[in-house]
Amino acid sequence: MRFVKDPCGVVCLIITYLMVIYADYVVMRWIILQTMQTSIWAPIHVILFNTVVFLLALSHLKAVFSDPGTVPLPANRLDFSDLHTVGKNNGNSNNEWNWTVCTRCETYRPPRAHHCRICKRCIRRMDHHCPWINNCVGERNQKFFLQFLVYVGMLALYSVALVVGSWIYPCEECESDETLESQTRLLHSVILLLESALFGLFVLAIMVDQMHAILHDETAVEQAQQKGSYRPNRRKLYLLADVFGRGHPACWLCPCSSFNSSSSSLRYYDTPLLSHDV
Repeated sequence: MRFVKDPCGVVCLIITYLMVIYADYVVMRWIILQTMQTSIWAPIHVILFNTVVFLLALSHLKAVFSDPGTVPLPANRLDFSDLHTVGKNNGNSNNEWNWTVCTRCETYRPPRAHHCRICKRCIRRMDHHCPWINNCVGERNQKFFLQFLVYVGMLALYSVALVVGSWIYPCEECESDETLESQTRLLHSVILLLESALFGLFVLAIMVDQMHAILHDETAVEQAQQKGSYRPNRRKLYLLADVFGRGHPACWLCPCSSFNSSSSSLRYYDTPLLSHDV
């Protein structure tokens, strides 16, 4: 388990959970209890909505505290004379997918690994550093990050549906106070509607970007460097399985399962590049 001590990331974590708690409060207190008192759908919505909240929180915590694929540091520090020599001999400009040398970590890193200035470590298949999970999105936690986006989108749609439904089908028997109660519920409903629309569109844009990166096998860092697809001929289903694991696709949205990709079988010390003593 790891936790990045980044002030911006910590603030974003607090904002995330405040927004989720507020959405749950409005739905439970001002929509279900106020407009569905006599409806059989009330307990069903309570169970379903809180189930989505639980899965959202679980996937988010997994993305926050999981190792995104940190490249291990060597037992002995590299001296810079040896590092520059290795860089010249092995840094073939004709092959952009070679192992490279990170001068900040003072270690070798596998293809597609990049150094994060916030985490201060090299991350395998790094896509970007996301303040909303206070962690990098990399090889080992991209699955949880995508699950978090999916459940935020589901929660936003669910909230909008409940708010609009309470407006279209109001409960006539539930009206106890036409002034204070109704105005307070209307205020909370409008705020929740704006929050759901804002966060829903936000995560939709990120989700589209993430799916494009996965299906084209090109991370955000690689797009910026214009490296192109890492495996252009690999089938799309296999690319998704590299992220979500080799289990059944029906289990891909389950945040309980751990990372299980064939790419994780590649060990740091299995490369000939590290065979000499440094």
